[in-house]
Amino acid sequence: MTYLVVGLVLFLGLHSVRIVADDWRSRVLQSRGEGAYKGLYSLLSLAGFALIVFGFGVARETPVVLWTPPLALRHIGSLLVLVAFVLLVAAYVPRNAIKARVGHPMVLGVKTWALAHLLMTGRLETVVLFGAFLAWGVLDFVSLRRRDRAAGVQYPASNAGATVLALGVGVAAYAVFAVLLHGLLIGIKPF
Repeated sequence: MTYLVVGLVLFLGLHSVRIVADDWRSRVLQSRGEGAYKGLYSLLSLAGFALIVFGFGVARETPVVLWTPPLALRHIGSLLVLVAFVLLVAAYVPRNAIKARVGHPMVLGVKTWALAHLLMTGRLETVVLFGAFLAWGVLDFVSLRRRDRAAGVQYPASNAGATVLALGVGVAAYAVFAVLLHGLLIGIKPF
């Protein structure tokens, strides 16, 4: 569990700099340059992610069951993961209604993904992993929306084609991941 916790602290800590130290980040960007900052940020994020993956794998070898979720929660969780995939795709499709409405669909997708996995699993390592991502997602979303309001950010008007594209690609990506890739990469087949 130690590797998992260290990885989460490193990865989510780096991704929380704008939440807790935005002025410091701006000063470092000015003094060191964007390339140096992003390079170090990327390397440390990758190290944190690798520790999360390794630590989660090690923790899964000796699971501690906290509760056994009822089957209904697994179905609800699967539906929420579908929503998370659509939100993730919506972050990258320009001018879609989802992004115009929520502003930061990727972070909302992370929160939805984490909540879904908390509902579907009841083991200690999953509570630590997905609970940390859910807590980070809530704090980051609030911080992003606050910055948007302060800066007067207005998202471009949406069009139906972009929204349909985001929905279609999100659903297709979910189907491929849930049916094929989740079992291969994670070792658990949702369907």
